[in-house]
Amino acid sequence: MSDISLTAAQRSSLLSLQRTQSLSERTQTRLSTGKEVNSVVDDAVNFFRAKSLSDRSADFNLRKDGIDQGISTLNASLQATEAVDSLLKQLKGVVEAARSQSTEERQAANRQFVDIGEQIYQLVEDASYQGLNLLNNTNSSLEISFGVRTASELEISGKNLVGTTAATASSGNLFTSTGVFSASGAFILSAVFTNGDGFSDLGENNSAVSFAAAAISRLDTAISRLRAVGAELGSNVAILQTRLDFTTEYVNELTVGADKLTLADLNEEGANLVALQTRQQLGIQSLAISGQQQQAILALLQ
Repeated sequence: MSDISLTAAQRSSLLSLQRTQSLSERTQTRLSTGKEVNSVVDDAVNFFRAKSLSDRSADFNLRKDGIDQGISTLNASLQATEAVDSLLKQLKGVVEAARSQSTEERQAANRQFVDIGEQIYQLVEDASYQGLNLLNNTNSSLEISFGVRTASELEISGKNLVGTTAATASSGNLFTSTGVFSASGAFILSAVFTNGDGFSDLGENNSAVSFAAAAISRLDTAISRLRAVGAELGSNVAILQTRLDFTTEYVNELTVGADKLTLADLNEEGANLVALQTRQQLGIQSLAISGQQQQAILALLQ
């Protein structure tokens, strides 16, 4: 209410207390948030500069998550190629062993060969990550964006490691196709021997040993091309890991830059708070002294 009259000394002390209280509240806010600039009112220039850096940091954090998931996708495919490599070596071992086996043993080897082939097919089919399989379909692809305002990205095309259909693998007829590789370059596990008789093609006393040599040659080619696929996947993993490391460091620098514009010096603010508390106590004392003068006048009137 403006109808209450205060002396000049009292009004001066009151205004001083109000300013001290306002500064104290600001200091307490800085201490609680750790920031010197909490809103556009505090410092419009630094507030918007810091916001721009923080927004860019948030955008790249989203890209970082995508890159990290891309690495996991490729690692899943890479682990699958390593497992297939191991199974192909087992197929090669079965063929090599068949050279010195009896007719009955070769029949068992046929079944073993078929079983391993089915496992390779099933393993490749299971090698998906979040619904994406890069090893069973040449039409599949993985696209990973790096930039926010640019078109920087990496696109990885899928491979077909088991051919166009599961029929040959699931039927147990692994000896009827004409070659280990299809025209598209994807090896087909059904294609080892040129007819349906399997290891019996070797003949008695390995009279047709060339069948085994051809099968081993095709398996060696399959292993070599599989390793080329693995090398390509590994190279892409290295690229993504480099981009992930860069993005992580970049996001950190953006955050540090925003903090430089907004963070408070907590030591300074702590000292300010102590000084303001002292000033507030002095102001209250000063206001009390001003009131004592009026009380003296009242005593005289009484």
